[in-house]
Amino acid sequence: MTDAMAMNTQTRLHRVRAALSPKIASKTAIPGLKTATHDPRWPVIAAALATLRENGRHAVRIVDADCGAGSLLLQAVHHARTLGFTAIEGRGIDGSPALIRRASAAANRCTNLAIGTTFEVADMVTALLEEHDLPADLVICHGMAKDRRPEVASALGNAARIVIGDDATWLAHGAEA
Repeated sequence: MTDAMAMNTQTRLHRVRAALSPKIASKTAIPGLKTATHDPRWPVIAAALATLRENGRHAVRIVDADCGAGSLLLQAVHHARTLGFTAIEGRGIDGSPALIRRASAAANRCTNLAIGTTFEVADMVTALLEEHDLPADLVICHGMAKDRRPEVASALGNAARIVIGDDATWLAHGAEA
């Protein structure tokens, strides 16, 4: 990331943090909102979405590897809608059938037709390798960035234009348009 990109990202992070007020949060009916907005990755996710929107994007695809009960992904897709995205696709992947059931139930309560979310039980590496043909705009990963197996690095590198890991860093791959 260049110094100019880092500075621009920091400016966006400050704007995003200022925009996340309890009044806004209390008006939404997104399950797990409080947990999602307190995740250290949330400001970076919000800034990445804002950047994509500012670059003229109207559609966005977000993948959450190791999504758990889906609260972070659901917050991200709803936030994308408030930013003005008109077509939003979210894909949550986790190894726990119980957590995927909870995430799917929460997603089913969403009635916004611009937002489509799916949750599936899958191996993270296999699922991310499937993203190679049509990379997502944004991949949120948990714990995978520390995995040193070559197939993990390859899967993350080819799965999205932007990867946000546990350390809340924004790694750009390929074109960010």
